[in-house]
Amino acid sequence: MEELELIKETVKEEMQAAIRHLEHAFQKIRAGRASTSMVQDVMVEYYGTTTPINQVANVSVPDAMTISIQPWDKTALGAIEKAIIASNLGFAPSNNGENIILNVPPLTEERRKDLSKQARAEGEQTKITIRNARQEGMKDLKKLENISDDMMKNVESDIQELTDKFVRSVDEHVKMKEADIMRV
Repeated sequence: MEELELIKETVKEEMQAAIRHLEHAFQKIRAGRASTSMVQDVMVEYYGTTTPINQVANVSVPDAMTISIQPWDKTALGAIEKAIIASNLGFAPSNNGENIILNVPPLTEERRKDLSKQARAEGEQTKITIRNARQEGMKDLKKLENISDDMMKNVESDIQELTDKFVRSVDEHVKMKEADIMRV
């Protein structure tokens, strides 16, 4: 039936969105190398408007331990510097009048363990989202009328298989991110 396929597809889309969110969250967890994604969520107060940093400056990575931020408007240097400090990313911005340099310090063993815990926490949150999508799908399924018990059981089984597949995917993502973080 069309309704059954729609329910399965909706559940699958929600689970895929949860995985995309996890991947985005993992980009922010640094693994020892400088990356523009480390500052992508920094919001700068620019002419009275809160603006993403990449819309007021060119963000680049000249080497593995440095992020360079060159504003298009030099008057924004102070606002960018203030936004970086306020974002609690752990960087001490260096303003040379032309651009802002962020030196990415090498990770200590303790910091690596903290980042690893953070990655696991993101993974657990994603699993919760996946399980919630399964629950919603099951609820929608139970609301349907004129469906045989066999069809109901088949769709429930399909939704559970999807859930198991996506939970395994989360575990793989977390395992890969932890390995990346712990690599010295």
